[in-house]
Amino acid sequence: MTASTYRKMMTMTNDPVDHPAHYNLHEDGIECIDAIQASMSRVGFQDYLKGTAIKYLWRYREKSEPLQDLKKARWMIERLILEESKSRNI
Repeated sequence: MTASTYRKMMTMTNDPVDHPAHYNLHEDGIECIDAIQASMSRVGFQDYLKGTAIKYLWRYREKSEPLQDLKKARWMIERLILEESKSRNI
């Protein structure tokens, strides 16, 4: 990890739902979700978001922080809504 990446990481707000610090460690400042989106088609990314939301909903009762997993599922669903809205020009 470069010094600039470390400084960036330390100045970011570590929100475990919206922007987990460990998902922002790329030296170019690319967030993991953006790299995932760039690697697949629009429909593929929407399916990824749906599947990830299902994963969080499936296991939330088994986690030590169940509300955090529910919030992560909500984040994925809200991002799915945004992507679907953009694809329909809404």
